Amino acid sequence: MTTTTVTDAAVFDGTDLLDGRYDVTFEGALITRVAPADQAATAPVGEHVDGSGATLLPGLIDAHVHFSSPQQLVELARWGVTTALDMGTWPPAFVQELRAAAAGCDLRSSGAPLAGPAGTHSRMPAFPRENLVSTADQARSRVAAQVEEGIDHLKLIFERPGEGGLERETARAAVQAAHASGLRVVAHAGNTGAVALASAAGVDVLTHAPLDAALDEDAVRAIVDAGRVVVPTLTMMRGAAAHLAVPGLSYDNACAAVGALHRAGAVLVAGTDANDAPGVHASVPYGSSLHDELGLLVEAGLRPTEALRAATGTAAVAFGLGDRGAVRPGLRADLLLVEGTPTTDIDATRAIRRVWITGGGVDAADHTAPEATR
Repeated sequence: MTTTTVTDAAVFDGTDLLDGRYDVTFEGALITRVAPADQAATAPVGEHVDGSGATLLPGLIDAHVHFSSPQQLVELARWGVTTALDMGTWPPAFVQELRAAAAGCDLRSSGAPLAGPAGTHSRMPAFPRENLVSTADQARSRVAAQVEEGIDHLKLIFERPGEGGLERETARAAVQAAHASGLRVVAHAGNTGAVALASAAGVDVLTHAPLDAALDEDAVRAIVDAGRVVVPTLTMMRGAAAHLAVPGLSYDNACAAVGALHRAGAVLVAGTDANDAPGVHASVPYGSSLHDELGLLVEAGLRPTEALRAATGTAAVAFGLGDRGAVRPGLRADLLLVEGTPTTDIDATRAIRRVWITGGGVDAADHTAPEATR
């Protein structure tokens, strides 16, 4: 069993920056010791990594990704993303191929989402026709089939009311069936009408901040009071607004929504909508985009520490990943070591020294390479 100790590092534990400097040891796949660096102890055998001048964080979680190749798991890992939450990848055989990949970040998948019979996804040539549902019985049947396939959460596609998406009762039946199987339900809701419909259907997670208008006070309060998680995907919304260039659609609305939700105490989780699908409003790169997302969350009103929580501890709790998201003995040794102090300078997350997934080292990305600018 391989033993590694990161010595004399600042530690962001998934919630806050710990006082002082720490030695963190992991043996095999698990963290075994987190102790102040000035507490002399018999040093474990194995590799020692100098953490001076650096901060150790839990591996990052990207809560909105789409896949077309197992290599994308590797690229995510190189950027310190140790867990990816897939929000729409199919067919099931390809999802199983991703799960079985021998390298790269860990995966949780929704499989193919459920959508309405005449919404935007119904016009995608490769979209599985069986996932276009118009009745409660069809929705329950498809949820049962996807549970059998082994999905980790259910994804539903919402449109503005009357635009061919899921009707409320159909969506509600899907939500109830998923909940009965112990699954969270994630909603694609990119405009205010879709957000209202998804909320009425009882979903657990809303993805995408709306571009058509800022969320009003009642909508914000309803989201907070219901305890819904919001994954704004600001990186995608910025790209979509620029690509569409439609009067009335503005990235400013998405930013305003995030700011209002944050001030009201909503649970915000970082996700990018990373994808390379042809015809999508914005092609979002794998891995590096999560660092963009953290910066955009800060620009929208979060403190750097809060943005880091959104990609670590808060994300893990929101999606029921109790074995990760924190630097604590007994948890997975999914770790990211970066230069500087990202709790005060969020851009420091890009300055990657080392990445580990279940204790195994990952070749880190060259953070000196040109990156997308915010």
